[in-house]
Amino acid sequence: MDLRIVEHPLVSHKLTVLRDQATDSPTFRRLTEELVTLLAYEATREVRVTPQAVQTPLATTVGVRLSTPRPLVVPILRAGLGMLEGMTRLIPTAEVGFLGMVRNEETLEAATYAERLPDDLSGRQCYVLDPMLATGGTLAAAVQFLAKRGADHITCICLIAAPEGVERLRGLLDGLGVPCTVVLAGMDEKLNEVGYIVPGLGDAGDRLYGVVD
Repeated sequence: MDLRIVEHPLVSHKLTVLRDQATDSPTFRRLTEELVTLLAYEATREVRVTPQAVQTPLATTVGVRLSTPRPLVVPILRAGLGMLEGMTRLIPTAEVGFLGMVRNEETLEAATYAERLPDDLSGRQCYVLDPMLATGGTLAAAVQFLAKRGADHITCICLIAAPEGVERLRGLLDGLGVPCTVVLAGMDEKLNEVGYIVPGLGDAGDRLYGVVD
């Protein structure tokens, strides 16, 4: 597993505002989209391209275009939806699938409750969106799910992570046989006793969309 922490003043600035408990939901959503677009620039360095001839006003030259099959963006419901607009702003031609996963707050294990993805992902590059890499169980389950369907290159984009979650993710993905990259805006201090990231930014889903009981 390749870990990349994006160090850039704009990334740090936007992440700082996201952490502020005084930041309201509309601002939180807008900043999340902007931050994900910055992270996506780094996350798509290995996106597959094909040579493409193009006629300029002066001459013919060769550039590149995104290869087919197109990249597949997979937000993990519900908080991952808040990252989708920022990702598709950078890659508007990408296809989008959805994966619903929930963490058992007692066992901290992840379970899949919904999915809208192709049955065969052979030859597909997938980009998984999940704001928080806390215990690592949800993200690992999502990556394993995609790999079982044939995805051969998986990149995860998260806003923040805890060191414990990163190490657990490494262990769970050991021997997966599929290249996996994790791109972060920040690495936080630790997990607390109930599995939340500290200092963190709170519950990303609640801050994006409000508290839903």
